Amino acid sequence: MFGLIPWRESKEVDHFRSEIDRLFDRFFDWRPTLFGSEETQWMPSVDVSETPKAVIVKAEVPGMDPKDIQVSISNNILTIQGEKKQEKEEKDENVHRIERSYGSFYRAIQLPAEVESDKADAKYKNGILKLKLPKTKEESVKKIEIKTA
Repeated sequence: MFGLIPWRESKEVDHFRSEIDRLFDRFFDWRPTLFGSEETQWMPSVDVSETPKAVIVKAEVPGMDPKDIQVSISNNILTIQGEKKQEKEEKDENVHRIERSYGSFYRAIQLPAEVESDKADAKYKNGILKLKLPKTKEESVKKIEIKTA
């Protein structure tokens, strides 16, 4: 009887299961706010890139005053935190939907290289916080010759 059923390795089933899990994780992961809560914790999206001389970090923090954002570096970990305050509603205003995120946020990011925090450059424009963090020293790649025995 088993000779008639084609054999499929369990890797196919495992791959299918992981794809379904990933689909559900993505579906339930995006939450602009938690229901029933006026102020919630949210996280700005962050891009981290690297050039030969610096680490570049861009964080989306739209609608914020740069004075409400704190940036620090300790033990090669960049911390960005702050609070996005909700605008007060008008008394005669009837709110139908609130999808924008408000509240405090905290991001701690392991940097890909050692940086000189005292020479960091931070700029805020159009809702994007851009940090340029000079590396302490250029990482040199040393080629190691492999000898045959």
